[in-house]
Amino acid sequence: MSDSSSIIPPDTARDIIGRYKARLKSGGSSLRAAYETRPLTDPILRGRSQLVDGVLADLWADFGLPASATLVAVGGYGREELFPCSDVDLLFLLEDEPDANLEERLTGMIGLIWDIGLEIGHSVRTIEGCLEEATLDVTVMTNLLEARRVLGNPELFERFETRLRGVINAGQFFKAKRLEQEQRYTRHNETPYSLEPNCKESPGGLRDLQMIGWISRAAGMGTHWRDLARHGLVTDDEATELRELERFLQHARIRLHHLTGRREDRLLFDHQEKLARCFGFEATEARRASEVFMQEYYRTAKKVTQLNTILLLNFGVEFFPNRYPAAININDRFQCVRELLDVRDEGVFDRHPSALLECFLLLEQRSELKGMTARTLRALWRGRKLINAEFRQNPANRALFLRLLQQKRGVVHEMRRMNQYGILSFYLPAWRRIVGQMQHDLFHVYTVDQHILQVLRNVRRFMVAEHAHEYPLLTRLTTSFEKPWLIYIAALFHDIAKGRGGDHSKLGMKDARDFCESHGLEENDTLLVEWLVQHHLSMSNVAQKQDMSDLEVIRRFANLAGDERRLNALYILTHADIRGTSPKVWNGWKGKLLEDLFFAAQRLLRGATPQQALGTPIRQDDARNLLRYYGLRPGTEDSLWDQLDTVYFLRHDPEEIAWHARMLYYRVVTDEPVVKARLSHVGEGLQVMVYMKDQRDLFMRLCGFFSRLGFSIADAKIHTTRHGYALDSFVLLDPGQEVHYRDLITLLEHDLTERLATHAPVDRPASGRLSREVKHFPITPEISIRPDERGQHHIMSVTAADRPGLLFGVAETLAAYGINLHTAKIATLGERVEDTFLISGPGLSQDVQVLKIESDLLEKLAV
Repeated sequence: MSDSSSIIPPDTARDIIGRYKARLKSGGSSLRAAYETRPLTDPILRGRSQLVDGVLADLWADFGLPASATLVAVGGYGREELFPCSDVDLLFLLEDEPDANLEERLTGMIGLIWDIGLEIGHSVRTIEGCLEEATLDVTVMTNLLEARRVLGNPELFERFETRLRGVINAGQFFKAKRLEQEQRYTRHNETPYSLEPNCKESPGGLRDLQMIGWISRAAGMGTHWRDLARHGLVTDDEATELRELERFLQHARIRLHHLTGRREDRLLFDHQEKLARCFGFEATEARRASEVFMQEYYRTAKKVTQLNTILLLNFGVEFFPNRYPAAININDRFQCVRELLDVRDEGVFDRHPSALLECFLLLEQRSELKGMTARTLRALWRGRKLINAEFRQNPANRALFLRLLQQKRGVVHEMRRMNQYGILSFYLPAWRRIVGQMQHDLFHVYTVDQHILQVLRNVRRFMVAEHAHEYPLLTRLTTSFEKPWLIYIAALFHDIAKGRGGDHSKLGMKDARDFCESHGLEENDTLLVEWLVQHHLSMSNVAQKQDMSDLEVIRRFANLAGDERRLNALYILTHADIRGTSPKVWNGWKGKLLEDLFFAAQRLLRGATPQQALGTPIRQDDARNLLRYYGLRPGTEDSLWDQLDTVYFLRHDPEEIAWHARMLYYRVVTDEPVVKARLSHVGEGLQVMVYMKDQRDLFMRLCGFFSRLGFSIADAKIHTTRHGYALDSFVLLDPGQEVHYRDLITLLEHDLTERLATHAPVDRPASGRLSREVKHFPITPEISIRPDERGQHHIMSVTAADRPGLLFGVAETLAAYGINLHTAKIATLGERVEDTFLISGPGLSQDVQVLKIESDLLEKLAV
């Protein structure tokens, strides 16, 4: 209980708290019951505001606050739009700074408000204090704009409103709110189409609509959508649509609060199916009810962002009418108005349908154009249906579309704008099927259309000099590619067939070929695009799942590529594709695997010998140079290298080889374990080396230790020297990305050395909860054990939902059957793991034994 006892005795306070809690609970239950009987947004939002008004009025009387003070509702509470679990924003408005007695009463009342279950944001200010804060902080100004007197001194409140209106500069407020929106959009990755959007804060959410209301209030243009129509900022039809969009989002937020019992605004997977049922959506043969609901949400968010853009443009004209010179004619169809592309008249698209593509080309070509005027956007949205079969078959329009992809700037911006206003869906009919389509593969975080645009953005980024420092090799390859726009086409089509059933790579390959042939591409270019779409997953599969120290693996991949042009294009597309799935999926180690595969295949295509292709002599020479750089004499490394076979040098890069030699050259034979850790030279995580006499179950012991510390194993290279020592290398990542890796190096080295030296019991990983994604979109584990082509080893593939201790469970099972582990390729794709192990051991040649191992592993991996 908060400190209100000096004003109200404790027993009385307990009675008051119980009474008001019951009142709020009863009132909230009644409002919810009425809403579920007849789902209307206004009654429940206004009803909760009035319920809180009544409770606060009675508390005001209980604490005997003076008549000179005023209790003011601000923010959403001020506009009587209080959602079931929203916090309550309050302003205690005073004539003068409070004396000790009043401050005590206010503190007691505020504490009691919290005690009865209301989460509040509050301030205690005079009028001068309010105005001072408002002029310094646009958020405070925004809150105060919606101020509503709940009770107290009406004259004081009237003076406050008058003074506030006097300090508002509508134009400055508009600019500040636009910047605020840009920052908010950046926090949400500039897209409404994430798979778990925030219905309040994400682009296309309620905040976009509220911002229009705030600007309208600041400009004195009213508080309702119809008011904006009367001022000519929107049409009557748009005002009606805005209210419908607002209601949909309000219903989503109300129902989210009811379902979760808290202030939850994210449309998490946990809630999507229940929300779909609340809205009355049902599953179809091809889609879950949640997918139908989410597609409706994305359509709503798309319209909200469209209307938000139009209104902000119109506000800009209203606030800064004389800021720009007169219109400048561009051609017969378009002009430049206030740095924006404008149609010369609203019938342009009807008379010249090809202008529906031309307008985007002009934006790419003319850097002085910052966007489109509101009337152009409206005309574009209305005219999109003019793009029909006849339009698509017109050679001039086909040439225009290709030119859009061939420009030096603006390609991604305009493709996104074309998607936003429906042009892309009408020009590429296959695109229409993927707009707002969810992906339940646990590593994509965007809808299919947005993922494709992210991939296009990533490819395009390699062309921009300002980003050359990020991926220099890819920038060099892309800028030297004679027709980079061919890779853009492949990016547009690589996932366009998702959701149709069947292999989307093969289905998309046909779509890509049809596009290329109809748009008059040369046969060689068509074959490249078609091949890229068909094989856009091949390079990542080889790099992340196969043994790249095996020449046959490299040879097969190089034969698949066939020539350097294809290899370069596939490397560019693969890199962009993986990075376009989710920020969590990409890391430096995936980049390193792709780069190693690229260079090995490139060397083979250039006629290198097998050893040269795999880079063994090059790696040894590079490692020697590094050792000389660190001051080690020539030959120092020989004592260790004599105990290592070719496979070791194939699996480690020169930096790792040199590091191992520096740490071990003087203790190649040792009775004590050697554990060394360092910051990864790739740039993420920790690299750990363990060197000791080989022993049974070592891999399991190491997995248990790392798992207990909370690390995930991103890479594992297991090697046994000729004289019977284990030389194992691991890359460890913190899944939460919260740890300071440097701080853990000494602790990890000390603790692991001690546990290995004393033969301490195996560390069993701590049990952890499954992620929300895995709970709602479970993955059936799969195990495959098959001999490699030489028959010397077996390759074990594991696919399962990621969870704490998963790798330990695999290691424990292998140890139980006496299986030797030679290398482990760990591929974590969001919440899905696809790991590959090179193993050997007794019994693997017997089908019955393999079946038992697979069965035990499946049991371990079941969640």
